Amino acid sequence: MKPENKKLIDDSLAHANDLGDDVVEDVEGMLGVVPFIFSILQERPETFALSVVADYRTSRPESLDPKTAELIAVAAAAGAGADSCLKVHMGAALKEGASRDEILDTLLIAAMIGKTRVLASSLRRFREVCGEEQTAEK
Repeated sequence: MKPENKKLIDDSLAHANDLGDDVVEDVEGMLGVVPFIFSILQERPETFALSVVADYRTSRPESLDPKTAELIAVAAAAGAGADSCLKVHMGAALKEGASRDEILDTLLIAAMIGKTRVLASSLRRFREVCGEEQTAEK
């Protein structure tokens, strides 16, 4: 790494605690809670600051409004089976103006994609092992 870039990173990380605390405060405002993982990750302030800033910026991209970003987070949490994250992001989606129907439809779309993932993989194996269906010739 170039020395000037290393110095830039080191200078930024000298403020890791303040930076991390500031992002935690903003995240609490966005989500209504502080994710429990933050309390443990903050034991490593430099790593936490780098990680949480990236996640913070990713969670609110300029190209999406906050409601849409939260609905995407709901779908991702559902698909990942992250129940605690799902609950938090459903609440945040409501806070950002999503309706109950929008959240339900988001969950149904996530479930449909999950089902498709299972079927696409398993039916390929089914076809390999069991072969193609033979139709009777007339």
